[in-house]
Amino acid sequence: MTDSAPIKTEIDIEDLIQKHSNTVYRLAYARTKNKADAEDLFQKVFLRFLKSNIQFKDDEHCKAWLIRVTINCGKNLLASMWRKKAILTEDPPEASGENNNIHWDDKSEIYYAVMDLPEKYRIVVHLFYYEDYSVKEIAQILHRKESTVKIHLYRARQLLKSKLKGEYDYV
Repeated sequence: MTDSAPIKTEIDIEDLIQKHSNTVYRLAYARTKNKADAEDLFQKVFLRFLKSNIQFKDDEHCKAWLIRVTINCGKNLLASMWRKKAILTEDPPEASGENNNIHWDDKSEIYYAVMDLPEKYRIVVHLFYYEDYSVKEIAQILHRKESTVKIHLYRARQLLKSKLKGEYDYV
């Protein structure tokens, strides 16, 4: 084994779930806008992790892999025929702490405006504002050009500004 090869460390699945459950679940919910589907995606992502033989360089590499798998599993779910024909509307879980103690912020006008964005904008906004990824990191995670991510962020902000009718100066 060479010095540059990533070293596989034993990862405790419970610690991994505890550490990254918020990220995976929130992103799954942002993709599906449905609690049941988000929970299904959450389980699929961590099952894929258990079945994989991936070697992670560090925790950030692991987190990026989980985000990528969440996005891909969400894409598969949204492309399914059943999903295309179903009309599902559901509010996110309350702040009671269900779903691995995930706490949602108060549902505000901004929250609903973000959830109404087209998926390509909603995911970029989620990764940028909720997960604190840079434009460069989002581009790598989503396999898009940085300029595309910047354009999606710009357009999302414009849509939010028009939906919120200038009530929030920081949008």
